[in-house]
Amino acid sequence: MSPWKTLFRYIARQFFIWFCGVFLTMMLIVFLLDYVELIRRAGTKADATLVVLLKLAVLKEPYMAQQILPFAVLFGTMMVFWRLTRSHELVIARASGISAWQFVAPPLAGAFLIGVFTVTLFNPIASVMQASYEKLENRVLRGGNPQFALSSTGLWLRQSDKAGNPSIVHADRFVVPRRALRDVTFLFLANDTRLERRIDAQEALLGSGEWTLVDGTDWSPNRQPRSFSRLNIPTNLTSAKIQDSFAAPETMSFWELPGFIRLLEASGFSSQRHRLYFDALLARPLLLAAMVLIAASFSLRMQRAGGATLMIAVGIASGFLLYFLSDIVFALGLSATIPTMLAAWTPAGVSWLVGISLLLHLEDG
Repeated sequence: MSPWKTLFRYIARQFFIWFCGVFLTMMLIVFLLDYVELIRRAGTKADATLVVLLKLAVLKEPYMAQQILPFAVLFGTMMVFWRLTRSHELVIARASGISAWQFVAPPLAGAFLIGVFTVTLFNPIASVMQASYEKLENRVLRGGNPQFALSSTGLWLRQSDKAGNPSIVHADRFVVPRRALRDVTFLFLANDTRLERRIDAQEALLGSGEWTLVDGTDWSPNRQPRSFSRLNIPTNLTSAKIQDSFAAPETMSFWELPGFIRLLEASGFSSQRHRLYFDALLARPLLLAAMVLIAASFSLRMQRAGGATLMIAVGIASGFLLYFLSDIVFALGLSATIPTMLAAWTPAGVSWLVGISLLLHLEDG
């Protein structure tokens, strides 16, 4: 085996060891903070026992793991090069003619593989657990029930009037600009079990606290069907509630998102949030690899200057700066100010440009 292959395997092993150590430490800290926050939120909730809150914290952990992954790669890579420099192993490697680009390659490949694994295999598991977390949190801490569902059979809504009487609404399509449901059916329930009234209409317009039904038929037991041209039905729904209450993209796996995006668009809803999340998942492996470049450029420079503390400070600052930049760009993407693809790929692209530029300046400048 050539010396380069031996060195590649050695640095790659060191990277995975340090990455796992940093990642698990961060996960433990996040878990404890989440558990304490859930206890604070629970207050006097009768169903929020310590065991239930512990279950909530465990269910949320995979989602949080995806959020802290870039920071774990960044700090783990810094620790690798800090340790190799202190033991003079990188000095020996440089003396033998190996450039910085070559000993950056193992963690670069490792970070990319971690990103691919996270998106394709870990994300589906995390999305299922996040969906369970949101359902349990909604029931235990918020005391609510899910009201909306979107499927291949159309849009299903659950609403109530001012008196609290429930009803179920089904429609084939929701026209967002007009706030209108097409080919709609209203099912009015008594005691949540018995059907006491049904209304079919060609269209239902959502106003302030009421639906305006157009050209339909009103069905009731022991009464002849009655046709109408316009009919008002009270509701507690708003357009924002309908738009925001579908399954969050974080609760859907990487493999399910393309189909759900097509379903949203076919039903007349905006898929901006889900498309942005999907594109961000596609960019995740490149983003993690870019963290290696940034970590290498800072850690190598600071070790040469003998400033380990400054290295850590700059690394933490760069990580939070990237996080802040990502939030701003994602907000612009959600508001449709910039294309979703540009918003999702900008953090990875900027990180690559910064990392390569710093390494070029450090090694060849």
